[in-house]
Parts: sequence; C-alpha cells; structure tokens
Amino acid sequence: MASIFSRIVAGELPAYKVAEDDQHLAFLDITPLVEGHTLVIPKREVDYIFDLPAEELAALHLFAQRVAIGVAAAVPCKRIGVAVIGLEVPHAHIHLIPMNKVSDMNFANPKIKVAEDRMKELAAAIAAQVPLAAGETSRKSASLDSKGSRETTEANEPATTEASADGATAQLQQLTQGLVFMSESDAPLEPVSYPAPSGELTDATLLKLLGEPADTKVEAKELTVFLRNHTADQGVLGDPAQANRFKALQMFMKQELQDTKVYRVGSGPQVKAYALGKTEDGKLAGFKTVLTET
Repeated sequence: MASIFSRIVAGELPAYKVAEDDQHLAFLDITPLVEGHTLVIPKREVDYIFDLPAEELAALHLFAQRVAIGVAAAVPCKRIGVAVIGLEVPHAHIHLIPMNKVSDMNFANPKIKVAEDRMKELAAAIAAQVPLAAGETSRKSASLDSKGSRETTEANEPATTEASADGATAQLQQLTQGLVFMSESDAPLEPVSYPAPSGELTDATLLKLLGEPADTKVEAKELTVFLRNHTADQGVLGDPAQANRFKALQMFMKQELQDTKVYRVGSGPQVKAYALGKTEDGKLAGFKTVLTET
C-alpha cells in the first residue's frame, strides 16, 4: 500500500507544497511543532532514509538545503532545525523546523493547529523564497503556486535614509528587490529605514521625518488593504510568482515590525506611499513607492 506521502506525490491527497523538482517534494507538516514546520521527501518511496543510494541521499539533502533557505527567509527564527525520525510514516523524510529555542525541536511537545488561510500564506511565502537550483529558470508548478522564478532585476538604488545593515533592513532589501507597485503607472518598491520618534508617530512627526511640508496631506491605511491587489492569487499582473513575493513581504512586515501601516503622503496625480513599522532596535523600517492617480 502506498504511503501517505506517495499519495501526495501522486496528487491523490492535497498538501501545502513549497518546493518541487523531478525527484523531490517539500510541503508543510499539517501537525506542526511550530509554524513553518516543513517536510522534505524523495518522490521515490523508500522507507528508511539511509537505504537511499549515496547519490540520492546527497541530492535529497541538497534539495532540503534550498528549502531551508526559503523557510528561514519567510519565517522569523534563529535557526532551521533538522531532524530525521523515521517512525511516523514509512517514507523517508526530513523535518525542517524554524526554531528560536532548543525546545522547539522537542517532538514530545503538543502539536499546534494552524488555520488553513495561515497555512496557505506560509506555503506561498516560503515558496517565494526558495532559491532555484543551478540551471533552473523556473520552478516546477505545484499547488498553492509554489513555483516562481527568482527575479534577476538589478537591486533598487538604496533609499536616502540612514539605512543600515541590520537584519530587518537587509531582509527588506531582499524582499523588495525587483518588485513594482502597479497603479496607473508602475513604480519600484525601495527599502527605507529612519530613526523612530520617541513618542507616538503623529502626522506632524512623520512629515518632519520625511522632510515634507507641515501642511502635506497624510492618510494611513492597513498594509493588507494597500497590497490586496498585489497579493491576490494571480496578482495584479497575473503572475503567481510575483503575488507570492508580495505575500512574503507582507507577512514579514506584519510579523517582524510593530504597528505597521502605510502612509499616503501628498495628493494626486502622484502620491508617495511609505509602508513603515517599528523594529526591535528602535527604528522605522519598511518600503516606499509612488502611486499615480489622475
């Protein structure tokens, strides 16, 4: 009888897939220890991982390495833990577990329940961050659009702020690279970083921080509302890979930054938009772009 994983490979059972090639598949564990807990399997059904021929074992670990990069980029954590248990399902598999403390890897811990929408969001975010293998130009299509080519567009010009090499800014540089916000025209997303004010971020404080006139119009919006057209399944350009990248950006800003909002500054025909949230080290970080509205 085929294992449950072989049935997933055959398409008989659904899965939240995050990466796939001709020999391997990676998908979210539906009874995870933590959010982002991912399983990596060979498509060929082999019960015991060390029964795999050396070249297949090596290929499985190289595939897992790329998936781990995607998990680490999409799910805030200190390390990606790696485990092979081999007793639950008679099909070789590797656990990749985002961890912030050693106990996150304890399989005696109660499993958590993650809502379906959140699982879809996680799968899309991880899929968007898994690097392509050497020689690949696009990923093999998978459910939840786990394919998606990496952008080769040159990096955006650094923002004229005190942008630093801190973790949040570096991650934002990666997440925004090559992304374009579509309104009546298109404009790149540029990562930005500013010193956070000591008190509340009022309109007056924000305008002073941005160097804008004190009477400039400011309108605040929720990030999910601002990006809703770009994070739709097909995205504003009909490109699932781009939509997944916007989802990854949105998830990072909501999880890693506090009080994230989008501030529309000015009035038409061109409006500046700043998506900003507070970092742990006391900065405002995010991205800026320009909206064209005639």
